[in-house]
Amino acid sequence: MNQYLVTGYDYTDEGALDRRMGVRPHHLDINKEYKLKGNYVMGGAILNDNGKMIGSVMVMQFETEEELEAWKREEPYITQKIWESVDVKPFRMATMA
Repeated sequence: MNQYLVTGYDYTDEGALDRRMGVRPHHLDINKEYKLKGNYVMGGAILNDNGKMIGSVMVMQFETEEELEAWKREEPYITQKIWESVDVKPFRMATMA
């Protein structure tokens, strides 16, 4: 499978964190499904100096670019405008023998 490093940075307006927290359960539910299918590898929140969530990092894997694009079309942090910017780069996790 092709792996991808996804980095999303949240909007910075006054209501951004509240919107994130409202959408977060849906984001987690969708990605639990992707984990069961073997597409979600790992992820977590990017925090500012005060420990406030300001973005996300995820490692996803898909057989095809079409599957990656399908995920992007349903990822709630993208569709609900939580992430202001999203960067997706090819990635390869190191294997430790």
